[in-house]
Amino acid sequence: MHKSYIPPIGIQKTNRAMNRQDKNVETASFATHLQDALTDSCLTISKHAKSRLDDRNIEISSTEWKEISERVSEAKKMGVNESLVLVNDAALIVSAKNQTVITAMNRKEAASQIFTNINGTIIMD
Repeated sequence: MHKSYIPPIGIQKTNRAMNRQDKNVETASFATHLQDALTDSCLTISKHAKSRLDDRNIEISSTEWKEISERVSEAKKMGVNESLVLVNDAALIVSAKNQTVITAMNRKEAASQIFTNINGTIIMD
């Protein structure tokens, strides 16, 4: 007697269903990567820089911070590690490598300073 194989009864995923599921995984992965990239583009302000900004009453708007962050990211892509960022009211020393504001001073104070170990300047007037 010859027996033929009968597969068990159940729901099997078709290729179409499997592909749809894979695309959802890819989409979630892309969304995660996008969110990570957006988070990485934000600058961190060191405690020292925060106290300098507060002591000198230097206020930088959120739109200015966003623009500074974007410009620092551009500089980083060009190989800049430490940058001097000049904005209307302030001069910031920013580590492009670490995305961190190291220190801050007003422009008048910056005029009498000598900056060392800086390999890039960003002027945002």
